[in-house]
Amino acid sequence: MGSVTVKSTKGYKQEIKSEKHSFACDIPEEMGGTDSAPDPHELLLGSLGSCTAITVQMYAKKKNIPLEGVCVKLWEEKIADPENESRTMPKINREVTVEGKLTDEQVEDLKGAANKCPIHKLLSGKNVIETSIKAAATKS
Repeated sequence: MGSVTVKSTKGYKQEIKSEKHSFACDIPEEMGGTDSAPDPHELLLGSLGSCTAITVQMYAKKKNIPLEGVCVKLWEEKIADPENESRTMPKINREVTVEGKLTDEQVEDLKGAANKCPIHKLLSGKNVIETSIKAAATKS
């Protein structure tokens, strides 16, 4: 697994760099950003959608399923927390559309593959995020 570095630039815009790529993240104008790039939620949904599509494609290739295309649409909503009805919790909806001359059984197999994508497992499993913080020397 590679690493990613995120650095603040102007306002709330963030520069994101991996070992080989760079892209940006921002927030909408109504939240104080410039809306010049996807917001963090859009990036997260994009990661899940991309991983889902890639996993489905790889599974289809491995199983010789005649998959011609995959489209993944994702959106986030708030739902009632079943453990505490006075609170809400986030829910990610994922709609996968597969193209090709597929049997009902192949479509179900592809759904199972979608649920095994690594980002799906990361988001739906128990996770540990460890944070450390340090002060950098200020520029004069």
